[in-house]
Amino acid sequence: MDESRRNELITTYRDGLLGDTLPFWIKHCVDREYGGFMMSLDRDGTVIDTDKGVWQQGRFTWLLGELYNNVQPRDEWLELAKHGARFLDDHCFDPADGRMWFHVTREGKPIRKRRYAFSESFASIAYGELFKATGDEQYAEKARRTFRRFLDHNLNPLGVQPKFTSTRPTRGIGFPMITLVTAQELRESIGLSDADRWIDRSIDDIRRFHLKEEIQCVMETVSPTGEIIDHFDGRTLNPGHAIEGGWFIMQEGKLRGDASLVQTGCQMLDWMWQRGWDQEFGGILYFVDVNGRPVQEYWHDMKFWWPQNETIIATLLAHQLTGDPKYADWHQMIHDWSYAHFPDTEHGEWFGYLHRDGRLSSPLKGNLWKGPFHMPRMQLTCWQLLTASST
Repeated sequence: MDESRRNELITTYRDGLLGDTLPFWIKHCVDREYGGFMMSLDRDGTVIDTDKGVWQQGRFTWLLGELYNNVQPRDEWLELAKHGARFLDDHCFDPADGRMWFHVTREGKPIRKRRYAFSESFASIAYGELFKATGDEQYAEKARRTFRRFLDHNLNPLGVQPKFTSTRPTRGIGFPMITLVTAQELRESIGLSDADRWIDRSIDDIRRFHLKEEIQCVMETVSPTGEIIDHFDGRTLNPGHAIEGGWFIMQEGKLRGDASLVQTGCQMLDWMWQRGWDQEFGGILYFVDVNGRPVQEYWHDMKFWWPQNETIIATLLAHQLTGDPKYADWHQMIHDWSYAHFPDTEHGEWFGYLHRDGRLSSPLKGNLWKGPFHMPRMQLTCWQLLTASST
């Protein structure tokens, strides 16, 4: 990657974040009447559903705090982060059991929880950034408490009707991945005392149960002891998700100066690039079968925004850490394909959902799942990586 390309990319990521992505969301999603953020937006930013996803309340609050702490201490960002945290505090916890909701009305009345507790993980990193920004210990305590709720519920769920019977038990890569990155965030923001223990445990679980050297694959779902389950759910891979986990591990290796962690993260990227990159149309496929068989989910070959975001980060980080030119080539391939198809040049931000060949599937800019998280995190992370490598 030459200096000209590096500078071009810095401009793309930095200006895209500060001049496009962030202004789009701040302009359209902030609910000045009831608090929090309304993320279900049409192409031009029009609110098309006033319900609020709790994931997105925590994620945007985290982003605003992250930018305040690591880019520039703008008062607007801090006030909006506090605005998001107030909505979390006032409306997103069930007083009956302390767990968080997944979906609430505009006013904050509960609609539903989910069986897992990822709302808590996103709230915890949001509170962590607010502690770092303000020094207010209440935010650090909330960060620790919500992280503990996340861990406790996922390790020993109580009061939740299981999704499946005990006939075919499974373990998924999602819990160790989110534990890993949440602990990384809280180590940096509040100095979480047992962060390294949870990071080590999570990486060990991923390596032990989900990485399959013999078939060069990262399994999304396996048996409790790590065996491949030869049914639709067990064979289904999510390349973008595994690649995301790969860059979390690379980042830990970079921080610790641990070459074995960097190697593990790069291995995950290598394996899942080969399985996920669409050789015909470009971009990362959503689902593929471990044995090349048909996938049950009908959206399997769509191009969602977030796997592209995570692969852009992973390829750039892998190149920075190893100097291997293939990662620079892969980064250019995924960056160029994504920026040729996802950006909305008329109204800003990215579309979220494309057909396999890159045609627009839906003009939605946001919903319960898509909000200002994967995209701005990609822009911020890549901007930081490129800036550091040019100094």
